[in-house]
Amino acid sequence: MSEKSRNPAQSWAAVRAPRPIVIFGGGSIVGDAHMPAYRMAGLPVTGVYDIDPAQTAKVAAEWDITAFSSIEEAAGVEGAIFDLALPPAAHVEVLKRLPDGAAVLMQKPMGRDLAEATAILEICRKKKLTAAVNFQLRFSPMMLAIHDLYESGALGELVDVEMHANMMTPWDLWPFVKTMDRVEILLHSIHYLDLIRHFLGNPAGVHARTMGHPLSTVAQTRTSAILDYPAPVRAVVSVNHNHDFGPKFQDCYFRFEGTKGVATTTLGVNLNYPKGVPDELWFSEKGGSWQQIPLSGTWFPHAFVGVMSNLQRFVAGDDAELVTSVEDAWNTMALVEAAYQSSASPATPIKEKP
Repeated sequence: MSEKSRNPAQSWAAVRAPRPIVIFGGGSIVGDAHMPAYRMAGLPVTGVYDIDPAQTAKVAAEWDITAFSSIEEAAGVEGAIFDLALPPAAHVEVLKRLPDGAAVLMQKPMGRDLAEATAILEICRKKKLTAAVNFQLRFSPMMLAIHDLYESGALGELVDVEMHANMMTPWDLWPFVKTMDRVEILLHSIHYLDLIRHFLGNPAGVHARTMGHPLSTVAQTRTSAILDYPAPVRAVVSVNHNHDFGPKFQDCYFRFEGTKGVATTTLGVNLNYPKGVPDELWFSEKGGSWQQIPLSGTWFPHAFVGVMSNLQRFVAGDDAELVTSVEDAWNTMALVEAAYQSSASPATPIKEKP
């Protein structure tokens, strides 16, 4: 193995002079990922605002930060990075009330559908917001490492990308999803579609099917999707959130296979969420043996450091690219929209025997 294969990059460059962070939303993701990540990285959080005053007070007390009493009070923090850890339906209203020219990181998805994503994009453009979407899987140590391997040429030409998940997901942690018509692709597999775009660019189209489960009250919990890239690339996503038969045969992995090498990784947080199990990354050169690459962190919470650091560094002029900008994220939302349209369309019929 080359030096690059043994030691691929796994973290984003640190912020030199971090701006204060103001969080909108006090749901479980804030305590599970946002706050632990920012504390770990030394990124200062000024305070939090949630539409529920009791939740605002709870999060503020747990993390010893200010409990803001209104959107206006929270949005009034000078020079802040506004972190919108909100359900997708809430983004538009909060974005409209942020100061013009502000820097903002909004939780994925970028709205509930492509029309709402377009409205968000137009608001950000009109208000000249420096806006990114929290597609933080791109910034996880394992995916930064695989992307570094890919960029270095260690994988060769990327020809096969597969995401497979068979697990039990505790949807009850997010009560708002029970009232949503779109769930699995919009809130979960969107990460995988976005990541594939990050490596391969925009596909020409998608063949998809998403559905619920007899033992679930959530609209969709299972998805299959094939992304249409020019040959020789095959890219597929297969997700089942209803494998409620114990941990033995649960799995959640990505495989990136090229003409020179292959990398495969376990997304541990999805197995026994939110506690999770350790992420793993394995790499093999063609004709060689599998080698495990030690990871410096996990998807949750370490990836949340990366996506916030990129925004902070972009605002400061230290990063040339805002990796998950709203301009780029809109393309992921277009892919999500196409997947739902594909799922709602009839399959190619099989001819009947004459």
